Amino acid sequence: MSGTTINAVQFYWRPGCGFCARLDRALEHAGIPMAKHNIWEDPADAAVVRSLANGNETVPTIVIDDIGMVNPSADEVIAVLSSKAPHLVPEG
Repeated sequence: MSGTTINAVQFYWRPGCGFCARLDRALEHAGIPMAKHNIWEDPADAAVVRSLANGNETVPTIVIDDIGMVNPSADEVIAVLSSKAPHLVPEG
């Protein structure tokens, strides 16, 4: 995927996940654009998560370009985003 323009963080989640809700709120508050993928609605999305989480469906899982992060903090997401797609990190 590297070399393509990144327009949003790929955010994999599921309903009822408190960690997902917390990260979602933090990234929304920071102004980070996200494309959200409910792993309970799309088997392909669940497969992406399993490929990054040792066969488990651990969420939240974030994908930015060629980097996958399982249950990261908002600061970890923003740090990777600053490197991979700095145009998506709001100033200030």
